Formats: sequence, C-alpha cells, structure tokens
Amino acid sequence: MAGQIPTDRNPGHPADEGALEAWVSYEPVEAAYFQKRQLRRSVGWGLLWALGVGAVISGNFSGWNFGLAAGGFGGMAIATLLTAVLYICLVYTISELSAALPHAGGFYSFVRHAFGPLGGFLSGITDLIEYLITPALIAFFIGAYLNSLFPAAPPPIWWLLFYAIFVGINILGVEPSLKVGLVFTVIALAVLVDFYLGAVLSGKFQPGLLLNIAPTEGNPAWLPNGVGGIFGAIPYAIWFFLAIEQLPLSAEEATDSRRDIPRALLLGIATLLVFSLLTLVLNSGVPATLVTADTNETFVGAAAIARTTAPLADGLRAVFGEGTVATRTLTFLALTGLIASFHAVIYAYSRSLFALSRAGYLPRWISVTSQYRTPAIALLVGAAVGLLCIGLIELAGQAIGPALLNMVVFGAVLSYILVFASYLKLKRDRPELYRPYLSPLGSAGAWVGLILSIVALVASLADPNYRPGIRGVLVVIAILLAYFFLYSRRRLVSRAPEEETALLLRVLHELR
Repeated sequence: MAGQIPTDRNPGHPADEGALEAWVSYEPVEAAYFQKRQLRRSVGWGLLWALGVGAVISGNFSGWNFGLAAGGFGGMAIATLLTAVLYICLVYTISELSAALPHAGGFYSFVRHAFGPLGGFLSGITDLIEYLITPALIAFFIGAYLNSLFPAAPPPIWWLLFYAIFVGINILGVEPSLKVGLVFTVIALAVLVDFYLGAVLSGKFQPGLLLNIAPTEGNPAWLPNGVGGIFGAIPYAIWFFLAIEQLPLSAEEATDSRRDIPRALLLGIATLLVFSLLTLVLNSGVPATLVTADTNETFVGAAAIARTTAPLADGLRAVFGEGTVATRTLTFLALTGLIASFHAVIYAYSRSLFALSRAGYLPRWISVTSQYRTPAIALLVGAAVGLLCIGLIELAGQAIGPALLNMVVFGAVLSYILVFASYLKLKRDRPELYRPYLSPLGSAGAWVGLILSIVALVASLADPNYRPGIRGVLVVIAILLAYFFLYSRRRLVSRAPEEETALLLRVLHELR
C-alpha cells in the first residue's frame, strides 16, 4: 500500500492554484453552492453489483449478434475472448483508482489527476458520449422487442414512455432506484438461465448451426470472413461488457466506496464473463429462422441470429416454440434485461453530467440536485439528448442499431485509453497516493488493456457504413472542447471534490 495521503476528506483550499494551472482559473463559490448539489450515501455492494451487471446485461439480449455477421462464430468468439481480457484489465485498474480517488466524477476524476483539467474534461465528455448514446440504443432495442409483441404500436412511443418512467424513478432517490434495478437485473439473469437450460435440455442446441454462415472465398466455415472478421467483430463483442466501468460514478453514494466498489466490480465482471460465453454459444446454435423480406431467403441458426435485432426473442421461439405461452412470457420478461441496462445507464449519464457541471466544466445549473438528493436536472437534460440522438439517426435512415452501437464503442474506448494511460502515469508520478486496493495485474495489466483498447478503437472504424456516426461523435467532442477553451476553463470550481483533491495532491507533490 503506497503512501498515506487520504483523499476523501476536505483537504482545504490549495494556496496557489494559479501557479499550478496557469491556463485555467477558478471562481469562488458560496457554501450554498454545494448545499444545492448534495448526493446521499446509502448504497451497499449488493446494489452496486446489480448496478454494474444491470448496466451491461442488455448486451446478452441484443447488439452482440451483429458480430456474427462481421466475423462468423469463430471470429466473434475470438473477439469476445480478447475483449474479455480488455475488461478484466479495466476492472482491476479502475478498482485501484476508484479506491484511491472516490469521487462522483469517475473516469474524469482519474484522468484529471494524471493529465490536468484538459485531460479530465476530455475523459468526461467521452464518457458522456457513451452514457448518453447507450440508453438511446437500448431504447431502440426495447422498441424492437415490443414491436414483436405489439406490432401496432410504433417504436417511438416506447422510446418516450421508457425515458419518462425511468428518469422519473431515478429522480425519486438513489436507493429505491437501485433496488428497482436489482429486481430487473435478477429477473433478466433468470430469463437467460431459463433459455440456456431450455436450449440444452430440449436438444434444440445444435453445434453445427454455429458454423453455417457462408464463408467468403478461401476462408474456413469457422472463420468465414477471415482474420479481418475478428477485427470487425470486436466492437460488437464489447457490447457484452460495456458500461460496467460506470461503477466508480457511484463513489459519493456508496456507504463504503473504497471497499464496496472494487468488490462490486470484480463480482460483476465474473458474472458477465459466464453469461457472455453461454449467450454467444447457445443463442447462436439454436434453430432460429429468419426470412428476408426483400429476397425471400431463409436463414437458420447463426446465419439468422446475425441478421436480427432481437436475437434472444428469436432464440426463445426456436427453443420453446412459436406463439407458446412459455415463449411469449419469456420474451416479455426478456425486456427486463434491456430495462435493467436502460435504467442503470440513465444513472450513469446523470452522475457524469453532475460531476462535470459541479466542477464548472459544463453549465453549473445542470448539477443542482432535487429534494431527494438526486441530480434531477442532469437526468432530464440527458434524456432530451438521448431522444434527440435516436430521432436524428432514425430520420437519417441509417441502420440505427449498429450505427449507434459503433458510436458508443468509439466513445467508450477513447475513455479506456485515457484511463489506462492515467493509471500508468499516476503509478509513476504519484507513488505516495493512498491506494487501499491494489490491482494484482498492476502496470502490466494496464499496458495490456491500453494496447487492446487501441485495437478496439481502430476496429470501431473498420466498417465504412458507420463512419458518419463516428464523425458525428468527433464533431460533438470538438464543440465541447471549444466551449471549454472559450468559456468554462476560466470558471472552474476549485472546491469541487475532484478539483480540490487534484490541486492538493499537486501541491503536496511539489513540496516533496
């Protein structure tokens, strides 16, 4: 355990901020500023586990299957294994950082300490892109699932309804909100277990169906698009794990953040590793059938699952029969997986917006909390942005699911690169930083994660069909950076926990 500089107390105002960060400036705020921006500590590790797993579990219901089209079963399997290594490295890395720097800013806090205000802001906005677009993508999949049950209702009705319900639940308090998330997460896991058992015990799982995607010339059936298919499948394999990294955002609401967040992260990634493997194999190998509307071609097994927007619903029909009570019941309950993730990531974008706003990087009015000590304004602002995003892409007539997914992955892996680099820099430059939890992988794990994150970043650019969406992400980053340079960098709040701790540690380091 390095050093003994605790960072969760009020360290006092650094004596000479201007000398430390000459190109930014801080404005004084009154005590009432923080009284209007308070969160409540009331969350234990069990609810945090549910938050982490719930944020990700929708990846087992939709999104991952596009990787079968990109790389076939073999390509997707290898991509999933590589991605699992990336996320194991990430979870251990952020477990150490979240225990050392337990602030609501999460990644923004880590990168702020390593690379200063600009690095912190860049990390914060890449996180925001991930957390604002992810609910929009999940809302799309919710609409697709409900459309299979109630075809008369247009999907936009479901998007609006679910945003209204779950933003409202999040406003009413963190503990009741996360208890709702726990219920949805447990039901979602139970649905998946029912599907796995049904696929195996009924004999419907057929290993031969895993390899029935027609290979391109010169490639084997297990790798139909060659080695390049592995590369193309990586963004979709990430969907099995993406968003578990949001757990450090709960640091100021956890009852014991230094102990509970690492525990929840490690148990969460173990849960997700098991379920991702079972979903990939069993959902791809059941005799789901899809007939294309334009060419009237029939596809079965992995070839069908690769083309659907509701792979688990199709898998349930293949295992339990078309139109049976079991199929309809489980398909309806499968919504809990999407809802759990939708609910959890709404939590994430609100805390990310809250922390950046409280510190002055974004307009400060966004961080004002409600009577329930929740960031109500941030919740509403994020919902408006998410609905606008999904509406614009729908109007543009793109393949909305894969396009949104690639935008999310692009924003996420940018933030992973920054946080791995921050870990390595803090290990080198801040050995005195108090670290109650140490990653068993250390710097070696961070280097592996950094390299795999760079590979994933390049992979997110592999499909030219989705590059316009990624260019849109870059435009948003450029606009927000312009706002930072032209306005907010001169109006930061030094007593925001992330800023205050970073400034104090900088002073202490300079005095050593």
